[in-house]
Amino acid sequence: IYEFPEDIFTNRERTQGAVLLHIFAALYMFLALAIVCDDYFVTSLEKICEKLHLSEDVAGATFMAAGSSAPELFASIIGVFITHGDVGVGTIVGSAVFNILCIIGVCGIFAGQVVFLTKFAVFRDSIYYIFSVVALIVFIYDEKILWWESLILIVMYVGYIVIMKFNTSMQNYFSGKKDNGVANGNTVISEMEDVKPSKEYSRGSVVMVDEMINSSPPHYRFPEAGLRVMITNHFGPKTRLRMASRLIINEQQRLVKMANGVDAVLVADKSADTLENGNVAEDKLESEPESEMSSPFSLPGGAMDKVKFFISWPILALLYFTIPNSAKPRWERFFMLSFFLSTLWIAIFSYFMVWMVTIVGYTLGIPDVIMGITFLAAGTSVPDCIASLIVARQGLGDMAVSNSIGSNVFDILVGLGVPWGIQTMAVNYGSVVKINSKGLVYSVVLLLGSVALTVLGIHVNKWRLDFRLGMYVLILYAIFLCISIMIEYNVFTFVNLPMCQGRV
Repeated sequence: IYEFPEDIFTNRERTQGAVLLHIFAALYMFLALAIVCDDYFVTSLEKICEKLHLSEDVAGATFMAAGSSAPELFASIIGVFITHGDVGVGTIVGSAVFNILCIIGVCGIFAGQVVFLTKFAVFRDSIYYIFSVVALIVFIYDEKILWWESLILIVMYVGYIVIMKFNTSMQNYFSGKKDNGVANGNTVISEMEDVKPSKEYSRGSVVMVDEMINSSPPHYRFPEAGLRVMITNHFGPKTRLRMASRLIINEQQRLVKMANGVDAVLVADKSADTLENGNVAEDKLESEPESEMSSPFSLPGGAMDKVKFFISWPILALLYFTIPNSAKPRWERFFMLSFFLSTLWIAIFSYFMVWMVTIVGYTLGIPDVIMGITFLAAGTSVPDCIASLIVARQGLGDMAVSNSIGSNVFDILVGLGVPWGIQTMAVNYGSVVKINSKGLVYSVVLLLGSVALTVLGIHVNKWRLDFRLGMYVLILYAIFLCISIMIEYNVFTFVNLPMCQGRV
């Protein structure tokens, strides 16, 4: 806590209630990070990927992973260079467990349908992730990081990029057939050759959209044709994901009406008027504004949207006037300026977030690692959780699971490897980074176990993402948190010195 500026409240005032202001400030920083990442940082990354002509897989493994994991990366940098503590490592370890267990659990419970997973995609990400975690365990076991250890983590991430570059060829080799799916940059039409037609679709049935389209091939109007063009790999990943979701919703609604003559919902979830379940009027989709960028001058329609708008208005106004919006044609050529300015704001928001969390942990007597693996991990991973749930509700289970596991590879290999490498090779060559908590080794071992148990659970559940698998992994997450907290509080063995309370 002494590495940050002095707080305006004394420790006694904080214990008497002022700590609630710090908790609110930390939560507000989570909101600020979500807005700057989604509305500015990721958009600038898409432009960079387009200008560099990167393939979809490489873009996803590099720039897009950086977009979703930027808060964890900066929390780690602050932990290495400013606080000299374990809050950054704890955030990344906790975020990794949250990504795997909590996100997959939420997707399984709230997807509203049974989603089938592809074995190759889950095995590819899980096996490389296990190698990354094993390397992390070996390196932090002696409680210090040397320059060559951080270099190995960075080189391992380069290897992951290479694997993603040749992902399609590897999948074709192992599966023994050519894959023409949407994920490889082709339109939905190209996948319909192997699909058998003629099925009736009723309430509660779950089918893949390409099967539905093949059973009743439509004559496309201009809006549908435009959507199909925009899911090819000539467009950025975020644009393709949005257009694919709209395409799915349109086709579900149209085909159910044709098959049954009624406005039925395709999934088991019977709630009406939800975008995720495809039960939205087509004119409502067409009336949705093309630009989803947040503007401080346009008031949204719904009551809850208005509340969210007023809460986040200071952030929206600040970012609107300080970062050029590269999604708009007039600012498009300033995408690199947008990238650097949004990175700067992410660093500033992350600094305040870690500062507030450090004060809260100090005041309540909670060690840095526990604040990292619980509060910070959940806060920085909520945007990923929401994105994964949306695509899981559309039946895109592989995308949801790969998003949760794949971003963890970036977190460990880059989020930890780069700050450690800068410190040991650039700032002070030959120096070491100290790991203060012995309990982190146990937490990372638990992380390895959680990956293995999750993959085992998916296999036993016959590669289906459903309510039963969701409950299973959420119970695993609760067990992980309980054991990690008990380890940090020296319940099983002595790993941490007690926190010292001074006059702050």
